Formats: sequence, C-alpha cells, structure tokens
Amino acid sequence: MEIGAVLAVNAGLSAVCFLVLWRVAVALKDPSFIDSWWGAGMVVIAVSTYLQSGGGAHAVLLTLLCAAWGLRLGVYLFWRWRQHGADRRYTRMMADAKEQKGWDFATASLIYVFSLQALLQFIVCLPVQLGQSSGPASLGPLAWAGAALAVTGILFETIGDAQLVRFKAHPDNAGKVLDTGLWRYTRHPNYFGDACTWWGLYLIAADTGLLGALSIVGPALLTFLLTRWSGVPTTEGSMRRKKPDYADYVARTSSFIPMPPKRVS
Repeated sequence: MEIGAVLAVNAGLSAVCFLVLWRVAVALKDPSFIDSWWGAGMVVIAVSTYLQSGGGAHAVLLTLLCAAWGLRLGVYLFWRWRQHGADRRYTRMMADAKEQKGWDFATASLIYVFSLQALLQFIVCLPVQLGQSSGPASLGPLAWAGAALAVTGILFETIGDAQLVRFKAHPDNAGKVLDTGLWRYTRHPNYFGDACTWWGLYLIAADTGLLGALSIVGPALLTFLLTRWSGVPTTEGSMRRKKPDYADYVARTSSFIPMPPKRVS
C-alpha cells in the first residue's frame, strides 16, 4: 500500500481505539488508565503497519522492538494504575477544566487527554510507520546501531522501573528519595530509556532511506515531551513538594543523561 494509505488506516484505527477508551473513562470518571495505552497503542500501530507493508527485515525489527517496549510499558502502567488508583494530575486537570471553562468530565477528558494523546502518539510513532514503507532487503550498519540503542533503552527503562517498585514496596522508604542503582546516575532512568528506545527505532527507520529519515520528528517530539513538558517538569514539581531531601538529590544527580554524581559540599 502507498504510505499515505497506510498512515490513514493507522490514524483511523488509533482514533477508534481512543474513542472506545474515552467512553470507558467517562463511565469510570477516571482517565488515568490511558497512560498504559501510550505504549500499547504504539504496538497496535506497529502491527497494523506491518500487516499493510508486507514485511521486510526493517519492518520485522521495528515491529518486534516496538512490541517489546510498548507491551512492557503498557502492562507496567496498567498495573500501577490498578495499584494506586486515579492519577492526581488528571484529577486536577479535570477539576480545573470544570472550574475555569465549565466543561463536564466527558468534554474535558476528550479534549485535554484523549484527543491530545492520540495526536502525540501518532507523531511519536512515525519511525515505526515510515520505516516499514520501503528500504533495502538487509539491515545496514545504521539499523544495527539503532537496534542496539533501542535494546539498551528498553533494558534501562525496565531496570529503572523495577528498582523503583522494589524501593517503594518497603514502608521504611516512605518519604525518602531513591538514589541507588540507575537512579544514582540519572533522576529519570525511565525517561532516558524511553528516549534511547525511540532514537534507536529512528535509526532503523533512517536506514531505509529518505522517508524513514524524515520521521525524526517522532523522537524529537518525544524528547521534548520528556524533558520539557509532561515528563521531567511534572514529576520533579511533585517530588520537590513531597520529599524534603529531593533538592539535595537534584544538586548531585544528572537530570536526564546518566552521569557520575556530583560532589556537593
């Protein structure tokens, strides 16, 4: 199929999924579970593209790596939502929309959460879509480098999340800051792992030619979201308010790229 038709099918499929999930959120009066669809929905898009593209070495690699990343993240975030309930970010967002704009839950969640995430997800997922459209029969050096970077990102994020879950499971750690393991070298190993994964997928896509290379907007947007918008700024604002020792942790620990801790007098 032509790439335009593939993108149109994917956009329509994604829209249907988000609309169904929006109706579920309206029934629950909680949109928090949508975070788990961020990764799982990209797997759906990757598989949809693969079925339309007819396969190929790059298509197989992109689909498998996206599935490994997205299914792991989706299951983890769904488990976290079931464990902890409604996310205070979304609760506050819905309350502000009602107070400032007079919107009911259905309108606010559709505009602020589901429509926005559908658009962002589709753009970030461009490497997996455009990278499957064409390309050489065999993987080149750029694709192998991308695969190595993506696997590194998946492992980094998985280990970081596991360390955080284990840390929070101990009641004695309540109010404390996790500063061991990967968290000793970066305050956000999960976000760093995300970025590595998608820049790796981009390199695989770029190995296919110009169309794949143009998908750079996907990882660039993700990096912006993680470091400047909904990732680091949102998380750190909450941590500074809840944990007295977090300021010291910030002073000695890299924000994003893993680095040895600084010495703080």
